[in-house]
Amino acid sequence: MKRILMSVRDGRGFDIVLVAFPLGFLFLMAGLPLIYNVVMSFQEVDMFSLGTFSRPFVGFKNYTDLFAQPETLPILYNTVIFVVGSIAGQFLIGFGLALFFWVNFPGASWMRGLFLVSWVMPGLVVGAIWNWILSGDFGVLNFILKESGIISGNIFWRSDPHYSLYAVIIANIWLGTSFNMILLSVGLAGIPADLFEAAELDGANVWQRFWTITLPMMRSTIGAIIALGLIFTLQQFDLFAAITSGGPNNSSNVTQYWAWDLSFRQYDFAKGATISVIMIVFVMFASVVYVRSTRHEVRG
Repeated sequence: MKRILMSVRDGRGFDIVLVAFPLGFLFLMAGLPLIYNVVMSFQEVDMFSLGTFSRPFVGFKNYTDLFAQPETLPILYNTVIFVVGSIAGQFLIGFGLALFFWVNFPGASWMRGLFLVSWVMPGLVVGAIWNWILSGDFGVLNFILKESGIISGNIFWRSDPHYSLYAVIIANIWLGTSFNMILLSVGLAGIPADLFEAAELDGANVWQRFWTITLPMMRSTIGAIIALGLIFTLQQFDLFAAITSGGPNNSSNVTQYWAWDLSFRQYDFAKGATISVIMIVFVMFASVVYVRSTRHEVRG
């Protein structure tokens, strides 16, 4: 113990102290609840046993019962559609905006800053705004689509089972596009301009420079953005609570909202914990992709 204290005092062990405190904080605030959640998924939990850690062990019964429910597979399918649609929309629009502002025309920095408004807004506020936009009777989106001749009658985005999930996807794309744009702009700024000049001198056109220089040089950034997008999208809860509440008839329900609904509306805490454990697996996969995408970055 004396040797450890001496190493801290003379500076050689100071880095250990700096790491120990945040690791201890993360373990208390995130690690212990995570372990508790995993253990709960293998137990029989009700309102009367919620306050104790000693509960009947049921093995994988919660998992088998969960997948035996008829609504499980449709909700998992909705989650896949929501994740793929949100990530694809955020990335494509964000990449297009990043390339647009990469030209660096007068006022580009101010316009880029305006796009960040959507990212800093709370999810419930964004959901309230899109409730007005997606309203079937007086919504702005229906007005634009009718004036453009795309539709002839109103679409009830929030209450129609065919459109409710896509309503949340549209709102989530708007919410996360600016985050993708900023990260992609940083990646584009890191590409040496000499490469484009040399390719242009060799006769390469815009598309050839994009496919042979821009995309390969952005590979690690794109991998990191997709991984972060998967993590953030699987955590999205506010928009569902504010726009559709998972309805109608589970048509817009996804795993993260269903876990909350099972735990705090139906008081089936064991199945809610089970869904959370399944989601943790996908988040860990996304975390591995993110770490592998950024491991070659040079930090100075």
